[in-house]
Amino acid sequence: MIVIMQVGATTQQIEAVVARIKEMGLTPHVSEGQERTIIGLVGDDRQEADRDSLSLMEGVERTMRVSHPYKIASREFHPTDTLVPLNGLKVGDKKLVLIAGPCSVESREQLMETAQAVKEAGATALRGGAFKPRTSPYSFQGLGEKGLELLAEAREATGLPVVTEVMEPGLVPLVAKYADVLQIGARNMQNYALLHAAGASQHTVLLKRGMMSTMEELLMAAEYILSHGNHRVMLCERGIRTFETYTRNTFDINAIPVLKQRTHLPVIADPSHATGRWEYVGAAAKAAIAAGADGLIMEVHCSPEKALSDGAQSLRPDKFARLVKEMRRVAEAVDRTI
Repeated sequence: MIVIMQVGATTQQIEAVVARIKEMGLTPHVSEGQERTIIGLVGDDRQEADRDSLSLMEGVERTMRVSHPYKIASREFHPTDTLVPLNGLKVGDKKLVLIAGPCSVESREQLMETAQAVKEAGATALRGGAFKPRTSPYSFQGLGEKGLELLAEAREATGLPVVTEVMEPGLVPLVAKYADVLQIGARNMQNYALLHAAGASQHTVLLKRGMMSTMEELLMAAEYILSHGNHRVMLCERGIRTFETYTRNTFDINAIPVLKQRTHLPVIADPSHATGRWEYVGAAAKAAIAAGADGLIMEVHCSPEKALSDGAQSLRPDKFARLVKEMRRVAEAVDRTI
């Protein structure tokens, strides 16, 4: 349920409604727009309190029940776009963010070379995995804390903020110590303990859609993070699993405009995981920009043939640099910039 305050409602009237919501055993979430304030009610759906009595309070224009199971993530709760701060930028604003780097941190030399290359090409953030969830237990699992230290060193050298994956609740404090953005991967999208821990950390989160998850399930996962008062959440469309075998996943381009309509959270596209082949990454990336994505996360490696993970979908730095120039033209066509 949301309470829509009248235009010109006073601070005292808003505070009175907030106090009443708390008396009802619910949590108020206040969203201040240019013209009016909207207050959302969050709590146990079984709550028997007379919520409709709120409509009789001074300064209240009307109350409205939220039609979606996700509340705080909904545009009904928060009509205006949420802008997530990232190293002086605001993700969700007119300027698109480009997050680029290797799938895995393999060595200092590999990371530094790639980080400098993507910075020169126009990247605004550095990605790299220190802890890697792999299908096979015999595959490279990442360098762990040593990888995090190298990412922090690369940030110091390039000025690029760091995006890296966290795999379990107990690792959140450690990863947050080194990273600017906690990435929750597709395999962990419904790891509810991890979602709670990421939300409680108050750290910026990039939440990837599960490979077999609906958009509503993605938004419900985001709701776990938002329920802790952590609104620095970015969603990521990275392709879903279908019967098709010519690509790693099927890039759900539909998800970008649908999510942009239903939620105020920024939407990032991952054309690398969506396609699984570097040859297709460029086309998928440009399509994502045209569809309204607020940014892209892509894998770049100086020697993809030697990569310890995801070499087939990684762009060489020169190809990434050329793609950035092409993406700028697409961004301009839809009134965005890179």
